[in-house]
Amino acid sequence: MKIHLNYDLSYFKWKENYRSILESLPDKNNYMLFSGGKDSSAAMDFLLRAAKDFGFDFEAHAAAFPVHRYSDEEKERIGSYWSKQGVNIIWHDPDVTDDYINNSTSPCLACQELRKKILKKILTGLITDWNKLVLIVSYSLWDIVSYCVEHLLSEIFSDSDNKTDAERNYRFKETAQRFYPLLKMKEGYTIFRPLIKSNNDDILKIISQKEIPTLSIPCKFKDLRPKNILENYYERMGLRFDYNQVFDFAKKSLDLPDMSSYTSIKKEEYLRRVF
Repeated sequence: MKIHLNYDLSYFKWKENYRSILESLPDKNNYMLFSGGKDSSAAMDFLLRAAKDFGFDFEAHAAAFPVHRYSDEEKERIGSYWSKQGVNIIWHDPDVTDDYINNSTSPCLACQELRKKILKKILTGLITDWNKLVLIVSYSLWDIVSYCVEHLLSEIFSDSDNKTDAERNYRFKETAQRFYPLLKMKEGYTIFRPLIKSNNDDILKIISQKEIPTLSIPCKFKDLRPKNILENYYERMGLRFDYNQVFDFAKKSLDLPDMSSYTSIKKEEYLRRVF
């Protein structure tokens, strides 16, 4: 397969940007949380290449929910591609059907909560040394831009009485921690977000140039998520963002919590409520 020059340049810049983190991974137990979407697929591609360059291994775990997105055919199509690249995706099927979210007043929140339960089950069964654990998750720059906009519109500018102050604070505390590429938690484990500085068009170029298969079945609740609505706007307007500018804005104008606000949280609470 012919690889375009800008793919190699994108990988080189990414590798240099995260070199100190990548150099620490050979001594760790690295778990990639994979979804089959564009972000986690691009992250997996770069991680596979970095694993060869830096000499580390990692496992890819995927929570196959909502069920309607993860048919057997989809899992086979995506899994087959990655198996040929050298990584076997470990699919975790939930013990519930989509009725779990169909009957919810907030389907996206119910889905997130179920995914956290699946993650807890995975980690409980696998992790014996938390000091060596690295969880790799695939949020992008567009995600955190959308969190800023969502916070401004829904929680600062809005005069709606639908949410209590506690609910507003909880939502921002949950999303704000994703602004940090790396969190080293007090109980030893690490959270690594390798694409948090990447714009969507850069991610799509990786997917296109490497012909990486991604989930083809859209979530029927996707239009309920503010970030999906906002991403359509960014695409139509041809917008790109700078991570440092976004971070500085969130710090100065949105009172972004300090990193220590998260690293000090006990793992039971962090993984169950914040992560």
